[in-house]
Amino acid sequence: MSWRERLRAVRVDTTPLGHRDFRLLFVAGTVFYLGGMVSYVAVPFQVFALTGSNLTVGLLGLVELVPLVFFGLYGGALADHVDRRRLLVATGAAQALLTAGLAWNGFREHPSLPVVFVLAALLAAAGSLQRPSREALMPRTLPHDRIVAGNALTSLGTQIGVLAGPLLGGVLVASVGAGWCFVVDVAGLVVATGLYAAMRPYPHRSETTPPSLAGIGEGISYALRRRDLLGTYLVDIVCMLLAMPVVLFPALAQEVFRQPQLLGLLYSAETVGALVATALSGWTARVSHHGRAIVLAAATYGLFVGLAGLMPSIGLVVVCLACAGAADMVSGVFRGTVWNQSIPESMRGRLAGIEMLSYSVGPLGGQVRAGLTADLWSVRGSIASGGFACVAGVALTAAWLRDFWRYDASTDEHVLAERAVRAAHGEPVTDAPGPA
Repeated sequence: MSWRERLRAVRVDTTPLGHRDFRLLFVAGTVFYLGGMVSYVAVPFQVFALTGSNLTVGLLGLVELVPLVFFGLYGGALADHVDRRRLLVATGAAQALLTAGLAWNGFREHPSLPVVFVLAALLAAAGSLQRPSREALMPRTLPHDRIVAGNALTSLGTQIGVLAGPLLGGVLVASVGAGWCFVVDVAGLVVATGLYAAMRPYPHRSETTPPSLAGIGEGISYALRRRDLLGTYLVDIVCMLLAMPVVLFPALAQEVFRQPQLLGLLYSAETVGALVATALSGWTARVSHHGRAIVLAAATYGLFVGLAGLMPSIGLVVVCLACAGAADMVSGVFRGTVWNQSIPESMRGRLAGIEMLSYSVGPLGGQVRAGLTADLWSVRGSIASGGFACVAGVALTAAWLRDFWRYDASTDEHVLAERAVRAAHGEPVTDAPGPA
């Protein structure tokens, strides 16, 4: 095999972009994340500028947590009942209006702190209502066999936004102020919402149930009964709870290595590693043992985070974090594939809401663990112990949930059932090219 053929075999599969609605969803998501990360920089900057208090900045997370939990679960149940495309448009318009309110407040001579907190909470609610619909709709835009490649491309769009958004936000905050950051975000939300509106309708395949506590409970019960699904959630929580060192990056750069000017490298290293892994993700479509792939990738993530805590130079730390980011991307692609290929369409919104909670609440606990361990021991000790504990936690999860470790997409009953349902409704199953 020539080197060109080898490269073609591993490079990212862009075939899903040949499907019009996936392409719209991909571009909308990329623009959405780019603008959102610009505001992600601007909001805490504005709060700190108004108060000079790190504690007040930290309270933003608590203010956003309550609507995230409630509306994430409710949004999942809503996504399994209403037209998901219309819900994307409605919540996108709401986010654009709320972010315009942040822009208006940012341009005032004396911005109001209560306005920032209220609008941040409302934005968290609108975003939590929207995300389950976006996650649940993606598999409907692609043939069943293209979902792995679609997950990789979706991850690529997210990474572009996560990497470029904070850089743009930092430049705008420093040069023209927080108000213009929100203007950029509003523009992105308007574009994304227009792209959502251009998609064709995707009616539910069967009769739906209006959102209720019983419906939400049904989704939770389904997730708990399927031990393979439970494994995907638990592995993700283990990684975030034990091996998320982000909160310690300022101390690592300033106090440990005495190079605060390189702080930005620490923040961007994992995203760069994930981008490289995405660019070489073509091989993922040829893997069917997704449970093992998730376990091995998650353990690799923890291993490299642990090694980062032991490295003698900040350059080697950045390399380890980049490798960790690459492993995390691989784990994320296969987790998304398990969810999108095996969860019944009628439950996909509710399970997407549960998924959103699993990777939104975990980092909060991870920050507390990392900070407390660093104060009681050391920054290096906190990072290293968390990473190696993650490896052990992932291994124990795989040993406990054997169905998760044995999960094979080529033989799994849930995957085969979903393929049959799609075929019965005339939806594409094979990787035949879709309409341009």
